Amino acid sequence: MIIAVAQMGPVARSETRSSVVERLRAMMATAHGRGAELVVFPELALTTFFPRWLIEDRDELLSYYERNMPNNDVQPLFDDARRLGVAFSIGYAELVACDGQEVLYNTYITVDRRGIIVGKYRKIHVPGHSEFEFEREFQHLEKRYFAVGDLGFPVFELHGIRTGMLICNDRRWPEAWRSLGVQNANLVCVGYNTTMHNPEIAQHDHLVPFHHLLSMQAGAYQNGVWAAAAGKAGIEEGAKLLNLSCIVAPTGEVVAVTSTFGDEVITADCDMARCAEIRGNIFDFAKHRRPEKYGLITQS
Repeated sequence: MIIAVAQMGPVARSETRSSVVERLRAMMATAHGRGAELVVFPELALTTFFPRWLIEDRDELLSYYERNMPNNDVQPLFDDARRLGVAFSIGYAELVACDGQEVLYNTYITVDRRGIIVGKYRKIHVPGHSEFEFEREFQHLEKRYFAVGDLGFPVFELHGIRTGMLICNDRRWPEAWRSLGVQNANLVCVGYNTTMHNPEIAQHDHLVPFHHLLSMQAGAYQNGVWAAAAGKAGIEEGAKLLNLSCIVAPTGEVVAVTSTFGDEVITADCDMARCAEIRGNIFDFAKHRRPEKYGLITQS
């Protein structure tokens, strides 16, 4: 499968959904022109990264969430997928009505080339904090605005390829990758919005690009999967976001990476048979895993 990763430049707080979708459609058209059969878009692709603010007006906050998918704003992207025969993965804030309550999730979906949603994941490793912190220039209120995902780590068929999804902080957790690997995933799609500055450990700011690629390469190699990660990059509402959207082979090699901080499409021809090079040797789970010895991981 030829896979495309569509990195986004900044999305302004005032930018409309329809404007964002037009940017996504343009990148899908570029990817299609290069023969791509799948386009991976970022986490929270339809809006600015709103958890950087304390938003006390409930109506304003909920304006960042999608109650239905697709909806009128996003339907053109689904139509393009069907017209062009290109699948895509995309992240957004989701509002779910459940027993009279509104539950909020950070969600990622995969849509096949028929324009049908075939996979959904809700972020499990939700980072940040839930209360306003005065010492921060920008907040990281994901714990305030998103519940922990309730769908586990699903693996699904995308045009014959076993596929899973992760969102941003999930990519740093080996348990998330392994949950997909033991289900025989061959491809993991990742969306992220990663700031270049963390006031709690500012001494690590220079390591943000390194830790991002380290997590992607280790996750791909240790589970024998292709990994495609799309970020939102550049200076968004004063906050600098990491670029380095990438495609990583099952060997852990980076085969494509972005070089700008704007809207940019990268592609790679990904041979899924290469997953067997890893999972048939060093990481042959059936032969070499020892789950009976790993109790400490799940019991602690």
